[in-house]
Amino acid sequence: MIDRSNLTILLAPGYQDLPEFLAGEQVEVVASLPCYLAENTDAQRGDGVFAKSIEALRRLNGLGYGRRGSGLCLTLVYNPVGPTLPPDQATLDAAYRLELGARYGIEFNRLLTITNMPISRFLVDLVRGGHYEKYMETLVGAFKPAAVVGVMCRTTLSVGWDGRLFDCDFNQMLELPLAPGLPHHIRDFDPGRLGQRPVVTHQHCFGCTAGRGSGCQGAIVL
Repeated sequence: MIDRSNLTILLAPGYQDLPEFLAGEQVEVVASLPCYLAENTDAQRGDGVFAKSIEALRRLNGLGYGRRGSGLCLTLVYNPVGPTLPPDQATLDAAYRLELGARYGIEFNRLLTITNMPISRFLVDLVRGGHYEKYMETLVGAFKPAAVVGVMCRTTLSVGWDGRLFDCDFNQMLELPLAPGLPHHIRDFDPGRLGQRPVVTHQHCFGCTAGRGSGCQGAIVL
């Protein structure tokens, strides 16, 4: 079981007992932390987010998350602050360990790098800043065929709150349903047909196949 968290929710009223609950149920925490520097994180997520994130990470560490031998896995997720591709995942993992450990005493099990998809709020920011065309050129120019093998839509379906099926969570956000003729609802689930389905693609798919690739488990080509 995995809980995807933005960390600050763990400090919000009504959710402050969530870390203890997750630890008691042996749930892995996958937490977004855009950078190990306060100025970069706050620039992307808002003033004060970094400090709250560090406080939440300390709470998780205090329960055993990220600690060797505890069995409680703490995964951090990195997204680039601007319209660029993520750096090498292993190199950044080492940098996060060094900086977070030295500055705040924070420990974690692994770090994943995720490419920013040109959709939703990030798309609006790209267009507003005049960076959309350049970013798309970056994604297309960095296309790597080897990354296609590991994209998450080949082995995973996204299920909406109402049971509708999508190729991935990005297609779900964009309201792009499965290809015509396929089961479109979880009540009609057919592993044979869905396992061999054609995937509905759009411009954002270049984000999953650029550079070292990007998916729910981080970089594809290590």
